Amino acid sequence: MTPFSSPAAAGTAAGGTAAETAVTAEIAEATANADWLRFDPASSTPVPLFDSAAIRRLEQAAYAGLSPFTLMARAGAATAAWLNAHAPAGPLLLLAGPGNNGGDALVAATHLHRAGREIQAWLLADPARLPADAARAWQQANDAGVPLQVLVPDAASPQTAPPWPATAPRFAAVVDGLLGIGLNRPASGALAEWIARLGILADQGVPVFALDVPSGLSADTGAGAPAVRATRTLTFIAAKPGLLTLDGRDCAGELDIAPLGLGYPPQDTPAAWANTPARFAAALPGRRHATHKGSFGTLAVIGGSIGMVGAPLLGARAALHLGAGRVHIGFLADPAPPFDPVHPELMLHPVDRLQLAEMSALVAGPGMGTGEYARQWLGVALQAGTPTVLDADALNLLATDAALAALAGAGTAPRVLTPHPLEAARLMGCTVAEIQRDRLAAARALAAQWQAVVVLKGSGTVIAGPGKNAGEHAVTINPTGNAGLATAGTGDVLAGMIGALLAQGMAAESAALAAVWLHGRAADRLVAGGEGPAGLTAGELPRAARYELNALVMPGARQ
Repeated sequence: MTPFSSPAAAGTAAGGTAAETAVTAEIAEATANADWLRFDPASSTPVPLFDSAAIRRLEQAAYAGLSPFTLMARAGAATAAWLNAHAPAGPLLLLAGPGNNGGDALVAATHLHRAGREIQAWLLADPARLPADAARAWQQANDAGVPLQVLVPDAASPQTAPPWPATAPRFAAVVDGLLGIGLNRPASGALAEWIARLGILADQGVPVFALDVPSGLSADTGAGAPAVRATRTLTFIAAKPGLLTLDGRDCAGELDIAPLGLGYPPQDTPAAWANTPARFAAALPGRRHATHKGSFGTLAVIGGSIGMVGAPLLGARAALHLGAGRVHIGFLADPAPPFDPVHPELMLHPVDRLQLAEMSALVAGPGMGTGEYARQWLGVALQAGTPTVLDADALNLLATDAALAALAGAGTAPRVLTPHPLEAARLMGCTVAEIQRDRLAAARALAAQWQAVVVLKGSGTVIAGPGKNAGEHAVTINPTGNAGLATAGTGDVLAGMIGALLAQGMAAESAALAAVWLHGRAADRLVAGGEGPAGLTAGELPRAARYELNALVMPGARQ
């Protein structure tokens, strides 16, 4: 990637004052570190995610070895290069808040103005109260002749944003440099009004570009109320967990990473990892010529009470498409369906006819119900000593039946729990709001409580293993999927996909990571082809997931 450079700045070095020459050298150093990386959900190299505390440590370490203003100069140069690549033609507005995020925007404004771009920069703070680096950025913008305005609340109404300037043109795009990672509580007052104004512009089709983190979004948890909804975000040093979960994906849009010349990936302990093929591809079962159906395991899906027989059928069909050698369904409904006309390869039985000892893995819960018969068969499944996925009604039964919970805790076979937030709240005895307040912490707590791999579903599904410390089984956040998954039956499909990979011998955590990624990737593939998001059905996912799986394990891709 070629770094963005300023023609105006480049022309200053030949002759000028010592101060001008120093500024030109500073710009040259900054633009040399102006590259960025596109965040790739299909990355074959690991993508670490760092929380605010780690980013602060990395910044402090950099400050110790760099001259003042260096990181801001690099961030501003990277922002200018990035905007030059992605922002549409036409007037560009950069909004600068009261901290260093605003300073980054001001440095970018100076670069863009020197390069001849039509811009305005509005400072939403008192220039006399800016921190040192941001104050320097403000002075440089003034010296460069950047079109600037200061828009601060009136002293009589300090919590009310000043009106939008009547003379402002219709901007082609707006840059959010309001808050960055500096906010540790919901935005309020004048800043909340500015966030709302950016929301109105976004609704009108004006692209919004966010710097570091969309203003109002928690970098650590993804909570964003209110928060900027950006078309694209350039995050500095490394990606943050909150950009990928809860409100993060709606707020961040497309994501890019600017390492700021500090080396990538950073040398610190990540709070989490992005769920990319780098996390699981090496564990996917290969396909040799000299194999047979028994080579790829036997899965049983247990569930399907009266009126809910479709749930285990969806899971079982998904398991077939993800390569399970043989798939049975044990129905609680009486009578059980005799066969599946869509996939007659499936073997359908009344649940009491299943030979659990012959199964490589189980999925228990889809459409199971919570009656006495369901309790009985969940107990049987928990005592089978077989790798098991616990989904849907199985989770609700665990949350309400102490004897079943004890069985789940006593077993040694690998288990994967797949709760959505309400099911997770029931398992933990808390509210959905408490689960969503910190999804990473909730997934860790559930994994420790149940000594199982936990798949906490939702936007930015969180996968956590039962390790005793953070480094042993790092939390992973899934970046694939879209709103098309918000429909009945997609959870049953995911459970069947995890079960299929367990049946083929994958470890529980690897199976969960792979299935969650493939499940989301399948939805992305369908939407890209015009099959959604509205109206996408769960039954459409397995074929698309099969395509994505084979793209990872096709002959020649692995030894």
